[in-house]
Amino acid sequence: MLKTSVEVINKLKAQGYEAYWAGGTVRDFLMGREPVDYDIVTSAKPDEIESSLSRTIPIGKKFGVILAIENGHHFEVATFRSDAAYSDGRRPDAVYFTHPEEDAKRRDFTVNGMFYDPIAKKVFDFVDGQSDLQNKILRFIGNPDERIKEDNLRLLRAIRFKNSLGFEYAPGTLDAIKQNATLINNVSKERINEELTKILVGPRRGQALREMDQVGILDQVLPELCEMKGVKQPEIYHKEGDVFEHTVMALDSIPDGSPAELVWAVLLHDIGKPGTFSVSDRIRFNQHARVGGEIVQQIGKRLKFSNTFTANVDWLVSHHMMLADVLKMKKTRQARLIHNPLFGELLELLRADSLGTIPNDLSLYDELKKLLDKKEILLPMPIKLLTGDEIISEFGIPQGAKVGELLDIVHEYQMEEKITTKAEAKALVKKLLGQ
Repeated sequence: MLKTSVEVINKLKAQGYEAYWAGGTVRDFLMGREPVDYDIVTSAKPDEIESSLSRTIPIGKKFGVILAIENGHHFEVATFRSDAAYSDGRRPDAVYFTHPEEDAKRRDFTVNGMFYDPIAKKVFDFVDGQSDLQNKILRFIGNPDERIKEDNLRLLRAIRFKNSLGFEYAPGTLDAIKQNATLINNVSKERINEELTKILVGPRRGQALREMDQVGILDQVLPELCEMKGVKQPEIYHKEGDVFEHTVMALDSIPDGSPAELVWAVLLHDIGKPGTFSVSDRIRFNQHARVGGEIVQQIGKRLKFSNTFTANVDWLVSHHMMLADVLKMKKTRQARLIHNPLFGELLELLRADSLGTIPNDLSLYDELKKLLDKKEILLPMPIKLLTGDEIISEFGIPQGAKVGELLDIVHEYQMEEKITTKAEAKALVKKLLGQ
């Protein structure tokens, strides 16, 4: 991809235009990281970009952005521009094609505002980004309030970049975020969802969560998490503190780059505790996993998660308390649980839950993981002895829920090895139907 990006730049240069890498591409390159994308800026206007490159898509032509496709790779190629006002807090009302320095100054952070010529091996830095990169400082370009009001998602992006890069905030940055925190409500739920997920799968996610709470953003986007603060837990099992502290510790225990479903499940696994808090012989949270699953559904709908993603996170949260009983289950139920494609993530949720607890105890996780790895409890799912069509035709039952109930019973008897043949399965159905 790097080589092809240079080819794109060469093609533009061959037509007499300036062309460089831009933004996060330069930041990552200068940090010795492999850039995820190779974004390109150029003095060529959109029409000129299209005529200079063989295959393009005008994904944002009115903003000067053209998607170039070369050797199977995709590159965003943008014309140097300056922006008019951002009345919607996301996109400029108009853009003006300009020169590199003006383009750099309308970007978000200094470390994202540099350009690099990979052919001449030269950095173009109009915002002192190299100094901030060297000193590991995250700083808005120019006035922080202006940059935030241009694109309100920068409230979350600042927290993500600071923590994913392992930087510190420049003086005044966190104050500016706090003063503008409510502007996050202007951002579409899809963009918030995407940015939160990037934070959660990245490094220092626990610290990012604390900062979101500190500046008042967490209460805007995930108020349910704020309700966990101050909710006590039985000290004999949870010396780490309240439910919020436990959740942050659990988040920090999972590897960077974990599946999004898992990190969201870890974040929300105890979301049902505030609403189920009670004190009897000790503090208890009866049915908090089930209640948590219901809250996951509400959050998934609000943040525009896909139905499948929401259902998977719901399943993980709803089932996270049942792992202690796996080895005591009937073979049928045990097999169904372990054969679920999400069972591996459920085990990792158990691990995070355990590591987020003081004192922590991984003995159950180790036992289940060892058994799963050895496939000692991963029972093979047997070939069905009967199908729904066979039950309908053989016993004259109309299609419907009754057929499914009969199939479940047959399957359970089969898993318990009470029946092993088709004839025995038919005899069982006949008995159940009283025929």
